[in-house]
Amino acid sequence: EGLIEFYDSFKDMFEFFCKNTTIHGTIRLVCSDSNRMKTAFWTLLLLASFGMLYWQFALMFSQYWAYPVVLTMSMHSEPKMFPAITICNLDPYRFELVSEHLVQLDRMAEESITFLYGVNTSASLFHMNEKNIHIKDLSNVGNLSTSSFKLSQNFSLLRMFDHNNKSGRRHSSVGFRLCNATGGNCFYKTYSSGMDAILEWYRFHYMNIMSQLPVIINISDHEEQIEDMVYSCQYDGEPCRPSDYVHFHHPVFGSCYTFNSKGTDSFWTATKPGIPYGLSLILRAEQKDHIPLLSTVAGVKVMIHNHNQTPFLEHEGFDIRPGIATTIGIQQDEVNRLGGNYGKCTTNGNDVNVKLLYNNSYTLQACLHSCFQHIMVRKCGCGYYYYPLPPGAEYCDYNKQPAWGHCFYQLYNRLRNHHLNCFDQCPKPCRESLYKVSAGTAKWPSTKSQDWVRQALRHQNGYNSTSNRSDIAKVTIFYKQLNYQSVNESPLLSENLLLSSMGSQWSLWFGSSVLSVVEMFELLIDTLVLSLLFCYQRFRSKKT
Repeated sequence: EGLIEFYDSFKDMFEFFCKNTTIHGTIRLVCSDSNRMKTAFWTLLLLASFGMLYWQFALMFSQYWAYPVVLTMSMHSEPKMFPAITICNLDPYRFELVSEHLVQLDRMAEESITFLYGVNTSASLFHMNEKNIHIKDLSNVGNLSTSSFKLSQNFSLLRMFDHNNKSGRRHSSVGFRLCNATGGNCFYKTYSSGMDAILEWYRFHYMNIMSQLPVIINISDHEEQIEDMVYSCQYDGEPCRPSDYVHFHHPVFGSCYTFNSKGTDSFWTATKPGIPYGLSLILRAEQKDHIPLLSTVAGVKVMIHNHNQTPFLEHEGFDIRPGIATTIGIQQDEVNRLGGNYGKCTTNGNDVNVKLLYNNSYTLQACLHSCFQHIMVRKCGCGYYYYPLPPGAEYCDYNKQPAWGHCFYQLYNRLRNHHLNCFDQCPKPCRESLYKVSAGTAKWPSTKSQDWVRQALRHQNGYNSTSNRSDIAKVTIFYKQLNYQSVNESPLLSENLLLSSMGSQWSLWFGSSVLSVVEMFELLIDTLVLSLLFCYQRFRSKKT
């Protein structure tokens, strides 16, 4: 009896609540007891207020459970590490092990171009006397005799015509035919541009030839040194050191060097913005034409990227023209995503279902390539040559897998159209640095200075110009400013903001506070206890 306040009836309890509660409007239900019209009006008004209140609550919770985000931008200014810079000479090696087949492929390309356009390219396009790269220490790889490999004649370039009904003109496309293993399902890989068709046809055969090479090739055994490509390298006015770069070979973009790949050396700390404090390179931009039909571009491929990141030059790189001085200003942006319920992102890739085939840090492109390669091996029985292999797999070779081209191009179209689940399995990084670039160009060296510039390079770097075309280029990469923009995701409706909004709505409709909610709970408890007591009294009276 000391804990519970007893009432003689539910009416007494309700009258006590209405007279003493802090909820506005309830006392009108008691004061207007003699006027039923007013009582009904205030009853409807209170019920309508309750309905509006909980309708607003429902809208708030639905918005909260949608987990919207708001972007906040902030500017920071501090010394930071210079990004990693990758340069490639667009001149892939002609490995001695497969040089015979590359010569045959060049002849097939020459015949195809003559057939399509009636142009004889043997004298101007192909150079068969170039030096081949010999791969050492192949005794432990097994029998790599290339006599068993044969270039297939089943993928000849064809010109197809179609009529445009509106204009009456005949439009032609160039392509090659691809069929499945049984030959019952075929399609033509066509291009409106004959140049694109020839390049893709050449790359298709090139991948089959290069699949004969061992998977791991020790590039350091090759005779080419960085001095053969980089005549001068300076950062912040200081000459670059041999430890500042790593060397690798790309099957399409040739010999590549990455400067500041790890981002741990204090030598590469950027303390000042501007051209004098950036990376300045004088590069050899001469094409030796080892494999001319892989690319029609002359110059140097450059990519600016994050440290410990695999450079995907086919997606993000840009070209430097020979005979041109290019200045590239970079501006860094940092993006921080929330992840969790607010969006799909990964911190380091450990929680991603795709097993990465690259040894560097997680990126979206590395995940997409790895995902596609895993599907390619599972569906086609072999791997795409330009991507790393999963354990136990081998690269595609149409002598062993005649239908792999049909399988690959269909899979790649599905990936490009987002019909594969790779984009669902590969989230964006939660923290990402992006580099915006702006470039300016000028002719270099100028007409009046080119003689002494070439003489200086010849005496200091062993430069030897054997042609009249421009074969050197200069590139300078620098921070335009050290302050960078940080874009951060934050919850649009946090828990604190949700409670605050609920309190505002409660005050709007009832002019009360959290204690009023406690009073309502007290009313419910009193109602429940009083109901139990009345039931108990009725039960005892019946028993008596």
